[in-house]
Amino acid sequence: MRILIANDDGIDAPGIALAEQAARKLSDDVWVVAPEEKRTAAGSSLTLGRPLTMTKTGHQRYSCSGTPADCVVMAMTWLFKDEKQPDLVLSGVNDGPNVAEDIAYSGTLGIAREATFWNLPAIGMSRVKNPNRAEGDAAYLARLIEQLWEQRQDWVLDGHWMSINLPATLPAQIRQAKIGRDKIASRSDVITTDGARTELMVPRGRAGAGSPGDENHLMSQGFATLTRLSWLGHTDVTQAVMEKLPDS
Repeated sequence: MRILIANDDGIDAPGIALAEQAARKLSDDVWVVAPEEKRTAAGSSLTLGRPLTMTKTGHQRYSCSGTPADCVVMAMTWLFKDEKQPDLVLSGVNDGPNVAEDIAYSGTLGIAREATFWNLPAIGMSRVKNPNRAEGDAAYLARLIEQLWEQRQDWVLDGHWMSINLPATLPAQIRQAKIGRDKIASRSDVITTDGARTELMVPRGRAGAGSPGDENHLMSQGFATLTRLSWLGHTDVTQAVMEKLPDS
């Protein structure tokens, strides 16, 4: 199985290292293409009409000067142009959860969405900030990815992909979450004012608001959440997928 991994936190982020460790437990044909630096909230934006740079940083490993979604485009139009295409695209593991309106903003989920435009199965993976990292994390994630791959006939539908949100501590039982609300970009701070010109910054972070049954609430209870997404937004995970996944 050929696996392509990308992220929006940059080529050297701890989360992509975890994704790579998990993928290598499933395949010896793993490719990594990730932005040169952190590109949070880039959504599914693409770089068109401007040069992009791909830098080889290791065996089947490249950094890209563009956006997270550009990483998929560069892989498909250059790396795999005359090669076997990936069987699966893994995005993440993102430094922080991807919930609520992140469906639109997230570079992690933008990667997965771009993959579906190429008819590739895709899984976006995110985890709460400052997790309790442990040696067994990669093995747990590998088992989860393997189970989803084995049940792909139940969720690999046109324009759909999976989103996983992981709690602080693994292993974790899996729950299906309802969509919640947790607004990012909820304020802007004035940095300088000079006549008619005002410089502002929208700070990182979010309130972490949750309501019973949504992703934030379930992760705070120690559960991992699984959600099937589409170009049209949030959809339910099929019951067949949920029944066949390991409970922890």
